[in-house]
Amino acid sequence: MDKNARFPDVMLLAAGLGTRLRPLTDALPKPLVPVAGRPLIERVMDDARAEGATRFLANAHYRADQLLAHFGGLLKVNREEVLLGTGGGVKAALPMLHSDPFLVMNTDAFWLPSVDNPLARMREAHGGEGDITLLCIQPHRATGFARSHDFCLAPDGHVTRDYGAPVIYGGVALLGRSLFETTPDGTFSLNLLIDAALEDERLKGVVLDAPWFHVGDAAGLAAAEKALSS
Repeated sequence: MDKNARFPDVMLLAAGLGTRLRPLTDALPKPLVPVAGRPLIERVMDDARAEGATRFLANAHYRADQLLAHFGGLLKVNREEVLLGTGGGVKAALPMLHSDPFLVMNTDAFWLPSVDNPLARMREAHGGEGDITLLCIQPHRATGFARSHDFCLAPDGHVTRDYGAPVIYGGVALLGRSLFETTPDGTFSLNLLIDAALEDERLKGVVLDAPWFHVGDAAGLAAAEKALSS
């Protein structure tokens, strides 16, 4: 991909219920839960903005009105009447996205902006329209993540199941709209596309050179706030 091309659109996954962050999410949608005084979704957007992103779209389901009100109409939102999952949510929002490929970013993980520029490297690593490029995290640099790793990253940049250095999926993927042409309608996980790319050796990875914070539950939130205050 031409690294000088216009920055891809960013699809923010913001529809989930956030049950593991209760009682905070009894009153707030998970993306608006503050981490050291700044909502999760804004921390994720800060990471993308630091590298040049200007066009954002979020999906919303749980307490969608609060997400809309928070941004005062300055963020495009695709409302899901029923939860469509990570893959179904992206597919439903495709008509609102303009770039191809585009970035999908989870709104429960972030790094400090301007410490590294991994999205630029993801764009450089991305090949044909069938490729998926993931942000990968070294386990020792991850805060708030319980598993040892998700994948391995081979020296040539391909993500594998068991060859290379262990890495965590950092919640950011660069992918194209053609990948959704054969996907089911309704609810499905983005893992459907990631697993297929893995099997076909179309899955690539770029390592984040910075600490990474995953806020999936109350313990992750406390760990992130402690690390950010030190």
